Amino acid sequence: MRALGPRGGGRGGSAAGSSRPQGALRAPPPPKRRCGVPRQQEACLSLLPGSAMGISLASGHPVRHSWSQMRRLVGSCGTWRPQSAAPEQRRPCRAAVRPWLCPGSALHTARPRCQEVPLTCERYGLRRLPFARLSRGDVAFFESLMPGRACTNPEELKSFNVDWLKSVRGCSELLLKPKTAAEVSQVLRYCHERNLAVSPQGGNTGLVGGSVPVFDEIILSTALMNQIISFDPVSGILVCQAGCILEELHEYLEERGFIMPLDLGAKGSCQIGGNVATNAGGLRLLRYGSLRGTVLGLQVVLADGTVLDCLTSLRKDNTGYDLKQLFIGSEGTLGVITAVSILCPQKPKAVNLAFLGCQDFSRVQETFTTCRAMLGEILSAYEFMDEKCMELVEKHLGLSNPVRGSPFYVLIETSGSNSTHDEEKLNSFLEQAMTSGLVTDGTVAVDDKKIKTLWSLRERITEALTRDGCVYKYDISAPVGKLYDLVTDMRARLGQSAKNVVGYGHLGDGNLHLNITAESYSHSLLDAIEPFVYEWTARHNGSISAEHGLGFKKKQFIQYSKPNEAIFLMQRFKAMLDPRGILNPYKMLPSSP
Repeated sequence: MRALGPRGGGRGGSAAGSSRPQGALRAPPPPKRRCGVPRQQEACLSLLPGSAMGISLASGHPVRHSWSQMRRLVGSCGTWRPQSAAPEQRRPCRAAVRPWLCPGSALHTARPRCQEVPLTCERYGLRRLPFARLSRGDVAFFESLMPGRACTNPEELKSFNVDWLKSVRGCSELLLKPKTAAEVSQVLRYCHERNLAVSPQGGNTGLVGGSVPVFDEIILSTALMNQIISFDPVSGILVCQAGCILEELHEYLEERGFIMPLDLGAKGSCQIGGNVATNAGGLRLLRYGSLRGTVLGLQVVLADGTVLDCLTSLRKDNTGYDLKQLFIGSEGTLGVITAVSILCPQKPKAVNLAFLGCQDFSRVQETFTTCRAMLGEILSAYEFMDEKCMELVEKHLGLSNPVRGSPFYVLIETSGSNSTHDEEKLNSFLEQAMTSGLVTDGTVAVDDKKIKTLWSLRERITEALTRDGCVYKYDISAPVGKLYDLVTDMRARLGQSAKNVVGYGHLGDGNLHLNITAESYSHSLLDAIEPFVYEWTARHNGSISAEHGLGFKKKQFIQYSKPNEAIFLMQRFKAMLDPRGILNPYKMLPSSP
């Protein structure tokens, strides 16, 4: 690993200056294992001594150093605002008069581990739509359809009823685990005829409450739909079922010299079907683009059980409407994705990761402009985070920051086919960044273990935040020059009422993750955040959801990013494809007037 020393006059002090605030969705308790944290990050992370390459600022040429002389990493082990309904209007979430009614889970406050997550329907004073209620006859049908895979055990249902953030909880009484599209078709055909609501669920790693029931919807899990159907090593096209875990697909492809075009911090738990259904962005969208470009085909089961087989493996098909785009990002409201065809890039032969410190956000932007120009085709990721993020990662997770004293930090990843070529380009960029004062300090990793350790500083920020108390999370996109203004504006707006206000994200994509922590949930704090955060975003021509989706928590704010005409057209698509509204109800779209 290389260490880049600070130039000249020391390293800077505090966070960036003033500007505008933004809000965020509310994230409860610290995660347990199903949290979606990549498996390799759960272990204690530390770097062993060795030799590495460094940059001599005096000569500008690479020089050799022993590891003991290098800087080391030492590892160790927005919520949708509830409407205040009058007491007489509140209705308890009665799943039905049944012996297997699911009991409670755990509440999202400053000390969430000791309390329960309140039922979503009760917390938000919601009324259940007129869907049929589950009967013993219904359960008997599903048990005969998939013996041993129709679960009514309240203990097993608990984790499927609560989201990863422990912020919303449904009261479903039935969990179904089909293995094939044919079984999904039979389930939905039956539910459509009986008017039973269904909540499709993948890895349940979402952050906007879109993957768990609101009331007693049947949970349709794709966890057992985990088969790889085919892979073509010539074209790099993978066809697999929707329940395949993203990290396992990475491992399968790496053995064959390819990688997935998508990489997320939750890759150890999230499923490719859920990734597509939410149009997940991830850490390397800058290099490989969005799923709207890499997904070639889908197999989808519609609400009435019709199987729509558009699972093409063609890169060019200009016949008729591109129907798959309707389901990418639809969050399970238009159909259940059961299989995916996706274009996968070849595995890079050389990967480097630089972790650098910058004195202000303008230098973060200038560094991006410079590295994009100088690194060109080998630039695969550009992430930024403020010093508050690093403080929380160190405090709550025990990870070590190798570059201290900077108000901002950036992670720059390069990936290519020629290590010598890539190192020369990276060295040239780093020399330029250091000598021009864009970067004051840094370190570079070239081997897999050290690269994973540096990435964990970025990927585990969400986990650190959940350990800091009650979290209000927001995921917006806006012009890059304005991104961090929202964080500084929010700090100024909230003052001492918030514990921490932090900002990090994918600068190359214009995507900011704004997170606000507090000791416990507060209506007054939420009122100070929302709708201010959405108004700020709309005023700067941004989107209130860059990659997390709308789910349950943000559906009522879609008008800040979409005109009424577009929302009305979306509602018409929903009514056409799911006329009874049984697929993932209460999610994504605002209620029709």
